Amino acid sequence: MKKIPAIALITLVACTCAAAVAGPAPWFKWRSKLNGKQVCSQTPLGPGWEKASDAFKDPHCSKPAPSPR
Repeated sequence: MKKIPAIALITLVACTCAAAVAGPAPWFKWRSKLNGKQVCSQTPLGPGWEKASDAFKDPHCSKPAPSPR
């Protein structure tokens, strides 16, 4: 019975460490297939939108994110 709290503690520490090194999600410019309007969002806006750019660091899509290595 004493192994369960130890396993729970190890799992909690591992999850906390993983969250500590995780960075923010990138932003992308999305283009409407209907009228070509572009917006900046972290997630796809639906089937009527296509990704129009590489990643950005900010919600205004003005600071390019470094390319992944």
